[in-house]
Amino acid sequence: MRIFVTGATGFVGKALVAQLVAEGHEVIAAVRKHSAELPEEVEQIVVGDLSLLDEQNTIINTLKNIDVVTHTAARVHIMQDNATDPLTEFRKLNVNATIELAGQAAKAGVKRFIFLSSIKVNGESTNNREAFTETDEPKPEDDYGQSKFEAEQALFELTKSSSMEVVIIRPPLVYGPGVKANFACMIKIIKKGLPLPFGSVSNQRSMLAIDNLVDFITLCMTPPAAANQVFLIADGKDISTTDLLKKIAKAYQRPPRLIPVPIAWMIFFAKLAGKQNITDRLFGNLQININKSNQLLGWQPVTSMEQQLNKMAELDRNSTFVKH
Repeated sequence: MRIFVTGATGFVGKALVAQLVAEGHEVIAAVRKHSAELPEEVEQIVVGDLSLLDEQNTIINTLKNIDVVTHTAARVHIMQDNATDPLTEFRKLNVNATIELAGQAAKAGVKRFIFLSSIKVNGESTNNREAFTETDEPKPEDDYGQSKFEAEQALFELTKSSSMEVVIIRPPLVYGPGVKANFACMIKIIKKGLPLPFGSVSNQRSMLAIDNLVDFITLCMTPPAAANQVFLIADGKDISTTDLLKKIAKAYQRPPRLIPVPIAWMIFFAKLAGKQNITDRLFGNLQININKSNQLLGWQPVTSMEQQLNKMAELDRNSTFVKH
């Protein structure tokens, strides 16, 4: 198949492109500028800023003879967003660019458009409720989640006036080689052997190994059953913050220095420090029911958290060895 990938140099995009190339697909990558990071087999199309796409700045000719567009490019969630109007900024790429790209893809005859959304469309937590499912009423609580929800709505509206099929994927936190932000920070702290006050956290959170995400994206490219569907996917085994840190420590061959500080104390001091927005991520529940992907598509996770973390640690050790 001929597959067009946006965000090809990003965390998810690079992993997806590598898998597609390995499977023998013809990959066309949308990039801001030519990148040496992508496999030489990949055709790179310099499109610049996707949010500037319009009738004059069109890539319809590029999209002709494309079978599937996989849209992973996005303005991602930022814990400390300094934008004057964050929602407007999120909408530029996450909504407006998505709508324009999908519209041009439909006009070019693309068969299927896969959109990487976010579990934040469902909400921020499953405290005092059952795991999120695809049939839940969307309840985004921040600007990022709202922008993804608006994009989803626009894509489904497009299917009413075109023959292009849409697939929406809402992942939770994705981890794997090259992960950044909070997950990378946790790894850094564990590797340094610094103590952490998370020795008695018993929450339950769904997470997603990037190998599982990439496998699911590739699966969604052809089955008729996936057309115009929303999927919530995860590793299939939820985990507490405490156990996550222990697994990271084991993979990176470091002792887990976890101190059992009462959660109420940590929440209190987080509020005093103005960091209340991170407490639910550390102590709250966010669980996902992945039954639909199994029942409708027969999908099962291809890797476990332990396997993905071991892969990350091994790559990190090899990289360190090469540097020295």
